[in-house]
Amino acid sequence: MDNFGIAVHGGAGTLSAVEMTPQEEIIYRKALETATMAGYNVLVKGGSSVEAVEAAVMALENEPLFNAGRGAVYTNSGKHEMDSCIMDGNTLKAGAITGINNVKNPVSLARTIMEQSEYVFLSGKGAEDFAHKMGLAFEPDEYFHTELRHGQWLAVKDTEEVLLDHKKVTKFGTVGAVALDVHGNIAAATSTGGMTNKRYGRIGDSPIVGAGTYAKNNTCGISCTGHGEYFIRAVVAHNISCLMEYKGLSLKEACNKVVMEDLVKMGGEGGLIAIDSQGNMELVFNSEGMYRGWKKNGEELQTGIY
Repeated sequence: MDNFGIAVHGGAGTLSAVEMTPQEEIIYRKALETATMAGYNVLVKGGSSVEAVEAAVMALENEPLFNAGRGAVYTNSGKHEMDSCIMDGNTLKAGAITGINNVKNPVSLARTIMEQSEYVFLSGKGAEDFAHKMGLAFEPDEYFHTELRHGQWLAVKDTEEVLLDHKKVTKFGTVGAVALDVHGNIAAATSTGGMTNKRYGRIGDSPIVGAGTYAKNNTCGISCTGHGEYFIRAVVAHNISCLMEYKGLSLKEACNKVVMEDLVKMGGEGGLIAIDSQGNMELVFNSEGMYRGWKKNGEELQTGIY
């Protein structure tokens, strides 16, 4: 199969074109290029879609620009609580984690759960204990600290306000990737640090199979980014797959219906990246923008923000 490819996102919503300097745009686009190529280089060597989306998301988790891994935002208690999910469209196996601290690459823990345990979804300390048992990398709190995130938290930590990444704009910093490999297998992965100043163990859509992440070989792979409560209620990722499988909609038709119609009617803002079994890609959003990168076999790498 020669129509393999990968798409990544660094979150829907963005600084406006007026607020973002040319230098900032270059930095963001370079980070998206690096993540896209991290996954594509796996695919071009015959690697699996699961390996490719993990590699791409790890690159985004290691980049402080995005709200995942190293760039995760602060909770009300001053911690970094991270969520992630990965799904194999060939086997329909999935792994997910929520509310974990100090794991360097949450997406790798999600994959380890999928491939080396009988479970799908682990949380908190139990998930961290499993990560220690499996020898995954941990980092101290200082590794996850950035002045930008810390400043955002300090501005609201004594209030009930919850922020979506940037204080003055609606920006969802969740990251994700979808891929189709040379073997015809699809995979999807998503990772996030959630919302600044979040309380009560809040969980968004990112780690929930069928809401923020889904993959099935005969339909599509989906990774979402946006206001998680709406994506959970609309079961966005699985809904798109079902529209394709049971109603015969194309990937484009299904994505547009869910993101541009269903979510809008509910008041939900955000977007998603998607790939189908033929290598068609959709990167659709109803917000001002979405950080995204994509590359198909034989085509140039592309990135977008607005």
